[in-house]
Amino acid sequence: MLPQEENELLSRVGPGTPMGELMRQYWIPAGLSSELPEPDCAPVRIKLLCEELIGFRDTDGKVGLLDNHCPHRRASLFFGRNEECGLRCVYHGWKFDVEGNCVDMPSEPAESNFKDKVKIKAYPVEERGGIMWTYMGPRQTAPPLPELEPIMVDGTRINIFMRECNWMQALEGDIDTVHVSFLHSSLPKPGDNDSGKWTRIQRDTKAAKFAVADTDFGTMYGAYRPADDDTYYWRIANFLFPFYTMTPTGVLGKEIRVRAWVPIDDTHTFGIGIGRRVQLAPTPPGGRGVGESEQIPNGTGWYDRFRLVADRSNDYLLDREQQKTLTFSGLPSITLDDQAVTTSMGEIEDRTKERLGTSDSMIIKTRRRLINAARDLREGITPPGVDNPEVYGVRSGGVVLPRDTEDWVQATKNLRTAWLHHPELDNAVPD
Repeated sequence: MLPQEENELLSRVGPGTPMGELMRQYWIPAGLSSELPEPDCAPVRIKLLCEELIGFRDTDGKVGLLDNHCPHRRASLFFGRNEECGLRCVYHGWKFDVEGNCVDMPSEPAESNFKDKVKIKAYPVEERGGIMWTYMGPRQTAPPLPELEPIMVDGTRINIFMRECNWMQALEGDIDTVHVSFLHSSLPKPGDNDSGKWTRIQRDTKAAKFAVADTDFGTMYGAYRPADDDTYYWRIANFLFPFYTMTPTGVLGKEIRVRAWVPIDDTHTFGIGIGRRVQLAPTPPGGRGVGESEQIPNGTGWYDRFRLVADRSNDYLLDREQQKTLTFSGLPSITLDDQAVTTSMGEIEDRTKERLGTSDSMIIKTRRRLINAARDLREGITPPGVDNPEVYGVRSGGVVLPRDTEDWVQATKNLRTAWLHHPELDNAVPD
């Protein structure tokens, strides 16, 4: 059980909160570059860390992220005219560039220098890997972008969706490997023969043993189960500051993936998956999709981006007959499995009522690391990874190791290191 004070600290991300200020030390994914497809296109409402902002792409192709409210009479700049390298408020014509400078004030006399004294809050934006990144922190010169392998190599794809719950409970689903053996499993059928498969190992030994470790990027765990020939099957995964996860799906050394759990506010979160194995194609008939489920076309409201058709209102398309005959959950996809259970905890989980066990070791360690980092920041200590972006160059995945391996961290170091090529490995999970 987590004390109420620490539960609040983890959950709240608005300006001035310990966790919110921690996140503002880092670059934050604000959305997809494709949301602003061309110069002078329509502005977009973007909410991040409880702040209401307006994104626009100017005539030169630069992206700006401004306060929602014009500093004159507080009208929303969402209604603004995007023209001639600036966003112009339609109320009185005040115009702002991507840096927040007021570049035109036609409502004032021509001889007035008032516009030179007016500036709107603006956050710098960089584009990398098809994503718009913003820095909302206090530094005049922003730190470097994180060197995450999936956003720096060709051939990766993006899967983005909104989840209607607190960012931390969404993130914790990715660092909880044991639930895969239950929530995401299919029911065995007569004649099934999956002997030797990693899925068989997970099915037959549901209670894994855990090893967890602090790292220079965050935390890491290895969940291991007995495999054949005096070996263990390990599932190794990472949490990276402030809100990234690398799940243990696939083969360690071949997987190039990361997911960001970006807080829109305290009760809404964007899951942004980037990787070479993110499934975006339609699910085959009779199959069960892993990645993105059907989405509602984006609207213009603060919560109208990347919403799934399946939500609380329709019980995530739960099929009780399928639950009896095909899958453990009865839900249409792995994504919806996670959507359903994490949102069912409430908009903000009450962690003061939890009863955590040994399989929750990674969750416990990650919470503690975040809480300590937020408190350290108030003492002037720079959080992990802010000034050393190279620490993000890691991978996750599954691997089989001899049971007498003394140091699993050292034994997997080469496979966990990004940018290395492993021609001896196959992308396919062993069967």
